[in-house]
Amino acid sequence: MNINKERKAIDTALDNYRARLDLIPDEKFTETPPGGGWSYAEVYSHILQATLGSTIALERCCNNTCVPTTKKLTFLGMLMMTINRFPPVRVKVPEKVNAKMPALKISKEDAKNLVIKCRKRVDEITPQLKDALPASRHKHPRLGMLNAGQWVKFIRIHLLHHLKQLDRIEKKFKTG
Repeated sequence: MNINKERKAIDTALDNYRARLDLIPDEKFTETPPGGGWSYAEVYSHILQATLGSTIALERCCNNTCVPTTKKLTFLGMLMMTINRFPPVRVKVPEKVNAKMPALKISKEDAKNLVIKCRKRVDEITPQLKDALPASRHKHPRLGMLNAGQWVKFIRIHLLHHLKQLDRIEKKFKTG
């Protein structure tokens, strides 16, 4: 895995999230789209909270403060890391995760600040990747035990996945 390439893809995705905020009409940001589902605000809340949470796990792997384990990825984790994206099925956020980090109808200003915070965390942690041991893994609720490189890849995959969700919301507003 090329860390620089992953990092550039994360930066591009965060740039995309930030740019879209200026294009989404204020009155639509917290509105539930026709046909239901998350609002733009809830997607931003989820993806940015999840990214921040993932950077905490990534930092623990980089600092080698995880309990050493021989456990690895689940089948879903191996599949995602192999195909470089989420499988083509809709999956709900696990209840355990939703209880800790519910998707909230945040303001656009909160979303802008979270994008900045995510970028800052990634900037701080990326230089530490060289120190991460492959056996230093932190548990993901669905994907199993991820090492530092896998957490970086997950962040990228997850960010790109939810950009597609924003496209679906936009389409619902246009056709609904």
